[in-house]
Formats: sequence, C-alpha cells, structure tokens
Amino acid sequence: MPSLAERFPRRRAFVTGGGSGLGRAVALRLAREGWTLGVQDVSGPAADETLGLVQAAGGRGRTFVYDVSKADATENAAREFLAENGGIDLLFNNAGVAVGGAVEQVPLADWEWIVGVNLWGPVHGCRAFLPAMRTERSGHLVNVASLAGLLFPPGMGPYNVTKSSVVALSETLRSELSGTGVGVSLVCPSFFPTHLAKSSRADAVVRGKVQHLMDSGEMTAEEVARVVLEAVAGGRFYILPQRDARFFWRMKRLAPLLDPKVGKALSRIFRRRTRRG
Repeated sequence: MPSLAERFPRRRAFVTGGGSGLGRAVALRLAREGWTLGVQDVSGPAADETLGLVQAAGGRGRTFVYDVSKADATENAAREFLAENGGIDLLFNNAGVAVGGAVEQVPLADWEWIVGVNLWGPVHGCRAFLPAMRTERSGHLVNVASLAGLLFPPGMGPYNVTKSSVVALSETLRSELSGTGVGVSLVCPSFFPTHLAKSSRADAVVRGKVQHLMDSGEMTAEEVARVVLEAVAGGRFYILPQRDARFFWRMKRLAPLLDPKVGKALSRIFRRRTRRG
C-alpha cells in the first residue's frame, strides 16, 4: 500500500484545528515526511507552537489564524495557501467544539456557535479547497466527525447533530467525487486526549467529567493520527480508529431497532468511567 507521500509527492496539506489535539498530531506526522503544512487555529499562540514543532520535525509551512465558521476568512486562507504552494493534496477538516445538555435547555447562542464551527467549518473548507482538487483531479478530503455522529448518546444533542451532519456531508461528497480523482475519508473517533473539553461551553463539573473521559481513552492523539493517516493512504472512507467505536457502530448497524438501547449503553459506560475518575 503506497504511503501518502508516495500518493502525493508534492506533499501539501492544510489542517484546521492544528493548534492542539488530533490536528497537531496529524501535522507532526506529516512534517516527519517533509510535508508543507498550512496550520489553522483560532488561537495564534497555539498555531505558532504547532508550526515550531512542525519545523523541528522536518516540515515547513505557515499558520492561518481565523475562525473556521467564517466563509470569507476560509476563502482568503485557501487563496493564499493555493497561491503559495500551487495547489493542495490533503485537506484535514478537524477543527471542532463541544456543547452539552438537553436539547431544549442549550441556549440558542450555543447552538449557533457549535453549528458554525462543527458544520459550517467543514462546509467552508470543502468549498474553498475542492475546486483546486477537481482541477488537478487529485487530492483527498478528510472530515473529522465523531462516534457521536453515528450513535447519538443523550445529553449531547448539539454535538450529535453537528457531527452527524459531517457524516452526511462526507457521504454526499463521496458520491459526488466518484471518478474525479479526489478522495474522501470520514473519521469517527471515540474518546482520546484533546483540549475539546476545555474549550466547550459547559460548567466546570461537566467539563471535568468530559475531560476525564477523553483522558481515559484507549489511544493517544498521536496513535489516532497514525491510524487515520494510514487509512487515508489506503483510500478508506469510514475510519473508526478505536475498538469501542467499531464495536458500538457494528451493534447499531446489525440491530437498528436497538438504537435507543445502544445510546443508553453508551451513557452507562460513560457514567461508570467518570465515576472511576
């Protein structure tokens, strides 16, 4: 199986949410193979820190500091990156935020915030970079959703809604891009250590529980990045890096009438993990 560097010898990638977590881990793995990176983050210091690590690892590139929910900012960044590098090979739509709570209790402002980042972010990214890929008849889109985009556990309505929308977006793109030379992958991880909980709109108790869940995951961000990039190199569409994610997804697919029970089972597992913390 060819590596990503062999598939894309010009090695040009743009990673959103690259200031921490999975985005940073992906950027560093690509940097070790000599890729040129566009590192996007809403935090300038976080993006700068990642770029320094990228350069130390053997890669090169620059930072792009903007809010992915803004179409104009995304389009400006895409124009600059494409002009500087003559195109793009890999777009990693990774930036994401979290909101928890019952559907009717989450403030509308928080619904708008999470939809802006988690859904509009990937939409803007695909719209801005896809034309260049179509022109070259080459490239690969990687959209990061979540296990919550497939199973919908209770108390996570806004997150579930936005991540399931990323699933729908990716499956649509997979059909639309068939035969164009442009690939698509959909990443649906479960818990692994990131800064997602710290940036979430929830009270301190909820953030603490969520952070514990993420810290107790079976894989690190670096391990998830390795699995994801290997799967992308192989042209895989569905990428569920962890065993628990694959197990629960199979349960839902094999027994769709048990969907509510799957959601409740997930909730019980989550509660047991947080109590152990």
